[in-house]
Amino acid sequence: MTDRQAPLRLQDLKKLRKPVRPVNVEHRKKLSPLERAAIWITDRVGTMGFFLLIFVWTVVWLAWNTLAPNAVRFDPFPAFVLWLFLSNMIQILLMPLIMVGQNLQGRHAEARAEADFDVNTKAEREIEAILRNLEAQNDLILKILHHLEETSLSANG
Repeated sequence: MTDRQAPLRLQDLKKLRKPVRPVNVEHRKKLSPLERAAIWITDRVGTMGFFLLIFVWTVVWLAWNTLAPNAVRFDPFPAFVLWLFLSNMIQILLMPLIMVGQNLQGRHAEARAEADFDVNTKAEREIEAILRNLEAQNDLILKILHHLEETSLSANG
């Protein structure tokens, strides 16, 4: 009986456990001012509103420089208007859309991480309850074993 090592008690297991780190808070604290500015810009530019603003601005700019009277056009057709339209349209329109997608994916990943954390916290509580029950069972089994040993010693003695 003395050869066996007693299982660790719940209090001892809690002492061995590392505290849960607030990873998101730590990450935000480590960001430099430029990184914070980049995140702020990404959050603002990566929206459908910004995409629509860029799209409307491009349409207005093209319409003004192709349909307005010649005297008020600041970039008359076909000078750079056509080249700008052809070469930059993909960049101008897709950049905000890509950022929207990245922002959505980031929000989704954050939501998943929070859900995982909640599940893990719940599992930890359940495991603690199981460990408490096992600890109580171990104590009860040891009491029964000691009682049986005493009973067998008194019966033999």
